[in-house]
Amino acid sequence: MTKVRFEQSGPVGSIVLADPPHNAIDRQFVTELADAARQAGEAGVRALVLRAEGPNFSTGADAMQWPGKDRFWFRTFVAETLQAFAAIEALRIPVIAALRGPLLGGSYELALRADILVASETATFSWIEAGSGNTLMAGGVQRLAARVGFARAGAQLLLDQTLTARQAEEIGLVYQVVPDDQLDATVDALAQRLGNGGTRGLAATRALLKAWAAGGVAGADAVQMDLSVDLFDSADLQASIGTYVESLRTGTPFVPPVLTGR
Repeated sequence: MTKVRFEQSGPVGSIVLADPPHNAIDRQFVTELADAARQAGEAGVRALVLRAEGPNFSTGADAMQWPGKDRFWFRTFVAETLQAFAAIEALRIPVIAALRGPLLGGSYELALRADILVASETATFSWIEAGSGNTLMAGGVQRLAARVGFARAGAQLLLDQTLTARQAEEIGLVYQVVPDDQLDATVDALAQRLGNGGTRGLAATRALLKAWAAGGVAGADAVQMDLSVDLFDSADLQASIGTYVESLRTGTPFVPPVLTGR
């Protein structure tokens, strides 16, 4: 049975977690997630949604597989998980996560690889590692801190706090909270908006955000020119410039043109 699959509808792709109700993270899940990310990268989609079948996005790792294993097995599993998560983050398109149900540990870390998090009112966000003698292994510590700041991240991580969807929205972790029956439609509308946007420009913006996260303002400044100036020759920016100049000449409101992603 397939646990993760890739789907495409026009300019928007979806990576679907397809093993409800828990969508638990195991080796098959990780292998198929990496393959779905590869398909998304090769499909030419202009926006990507991380979504799930069933009542939960994912309840985290399938710990039922862990007893009897040693740290060498576990290290390989974690390395494969990191590679799959990184493959999503490395895509040069905006990624939106549609979240519902309890996100625990690894599934929370997976969600943090998306650019925009949209949650239903059923979503909760928890790290169980603080009370289990463990720490996060798939990039969650640093990515949570980058989103919400050192103090808030430290409090949740060290005190094993559970955030409701509304609390996550208040601290800027989640972009929007909606009723559960509106989650998919809300995310699809956002994905269509991004899918019809300026793909190269959005990719440059995402790269600048990553450079800032890695090296602060100085790190982003170091790549600013390389990422932005070459956009001047892109079909999208040239079309927008032409439309804007025409609006100035005629005194009419500027209406952005339909962008091609080039």
